[in-house]
Amino acid sequence: MTKPILVIKFGSASITHKNGELDEVVMVDIARQVAAIHGGYHIVLVSSGAVAAGKKFVKNYAGTITERKAAAAVGNPILLNKYAQFFAPYGIAIAQSLCERQHFSNRDQFLQLKKTYEDLWANDIIPIANENDVVSNLELKFSDNDELATLIAVGFGASILLFSTSVPGVLDADGQVVKEMPVIDKNELALANKEKSALGLGGMVSKLTFARLATRMGIKVVIFGIRTTDGILQAIEGKTGTLCHPQKCSIPARKKWLGSGSLVTGSLQADSGACKAIQNGHSLLAVGVKAIVTKFESGEVFEILDENQLSIAVARAKVSSDEIWIDVKTQKLIIAHADDIVLL
Repeated sequence: MTKPILVIKFGSASITHKNGELDEVVMVDIARQVAAIHGGYHIVLVSSGAVAAGKKFVKNYAGTITERKAAAAVGNPILLNKYAQFFAPYGIAIAQSLCERQHFSNRDQFLQLKKTYEDLWANDIIPIANENDVVSNLELKFSDNDELATLIAVGFGASILLFSTSVPGVLDADGQVVKEMPVIDKNELALANKEKSALGLGGMVSKLTFARLATRMGIKVVIFGIRTTDGILQAIEGKTGTLCHPQKCSIPARKKWLGSGSLVTGSLQADSGACKAIQNGHSLLAVGVKAIVTKFESGEVFEILDENQLSIAVARAKVSSDEIWIDVKTQKLIIAHADDIVLL
């Protein structure tokens, strides 16, 4: 690709009024700002708002899973039609991209998705991604669109990931915006307001959690207020909101996918020696496994926990968890090759 990739996520609270109606003033301004930078980036917009836009059509809406699906089915065309209407004056076509978790956990499907986006960009079309709520399996859903935006950013090798919010950025204990975060660790995560928005699924905890993953994969992340004047344009320059600095990252694209997009199905606990070996770039052997926490099959992705039950890596299994404890001769059995382990 000849242009850097930019992913911008808009939550429900960012583009709707408190009553759930789409805020057309905000959406018009989004189109204006995105059009101004369209020539310099391959852009993906990840937009919530379908459920909010459609729930008024569901009688006695109470927010059940099936009602959310019904609201999304009604709201999706409303949302996309508004985006198409507001981008039309700039001569920019938009495309709908309804994604499911399996599109990222299955590498072949992920590469097909990536190729489709590349074809859209080649024709100057902006894809607008959202979860396919109508058919998504409850157990395989994205946690929220913050995760979807992060998986797209990491998987496609984005340079910048922007999270728009209804507040001006991450706030400290005094209610002031934290201008930058060189590293996102437990102290920074503790700043997040654990209250979710009334309209969306996520919150600041979610944004910081996925910003942490994205920055570790070498992506600059900015969490900013959508109602800030020229907020998108300023956020790209790091002049508004909270700038989360990218970390040095040299892992190949496949490992980035493994560490972010793959669907984790199991977990095990490794002893201190095995954890140290993994961190030094070695494979995981059966001898270093202390316990199987959740079973997994050969070829599936599992999580590696240290002795304090903290996640240190994900890996693709060479064998099933049932094969690890056959007898003492299996102690040198490779559970996951070093090439299939990604440190977190």
